[in-house]
Parts: sequence; C-alpha cells; structure tokens
Amino acid sequence: QVQLVESGGGLVQAGGSLRLSCASSRSTFSFRSMAWHRQAPGDQREWVASIISDGTTNYADSAKGRFTISRVNDKNTLYLQMNSLKPEDTAVYYCFANTYQSSYWGQGTQVTVSS
Repeated sequence: QVQLVESGGGLVQAGGSLRLSCASSRSTFSFRSMAWHRQAPGDQREWVASIISDGTTNYADSAKGRFTISRVNDKNTLYLQMNSLKPEDTAVYYCFANTYQSSYWGQGTQVTVSS
C-alpha cells in the first residue's frame, strides 16, 4: 500500500510563501503522474497543479505564476512552492499520485492565509 504524507502547511499572511512537501513510501519515479489538489470549507476538492512522468507541469489558472510543482525522485518527494499567497488559497491541500492501475491520496495539510 502506498502512503503519501503531506507536510509544510500552516498559517501565513497574505503575500507570504509556503512550501508543501509530500513524502511517498513508493518511488515517485514509478508514478504516471502526481498532483496537488485543495479543498476549502464548503467547497468541492479542486485540482491545483500536476506533474507527469516526463516532468511536464500544468497549473490551474488560480495557481499560474504563483505556485510551482516539482518532484525530486531520489527523495521520493513531491513539492508545491506557493508564493504571493492570498486568503482565497486557504484550504486543505492534498497530494495525489497515480499509476495505470491505482490512485492514491494523502491525508492533507492545512494552509491558512490571513488578510
């Protein structure tokens, strides 16, 4: 069973930065893709950014220009660097990974941006 463990969330003022980490119990090189999603209170979970096996990245419009997703395979870790944070970025952020057969979610890490 694959475990994904997020860390790095917290409370930050608007305009600040945070770096989220997602440690995988399985080699990140083996995943077809990895991604970050988030869910604010009362809202549906939404996709934020993804990275596929060849390193190609994609971002939601809300994340473009502010967030950077990256993966360090020799550390089995996925990252999300978040800059210029806004109060509307407040949410629980989830790590996601999939292969052609299965998909996996982390337990989430809370990010709170104060105005």
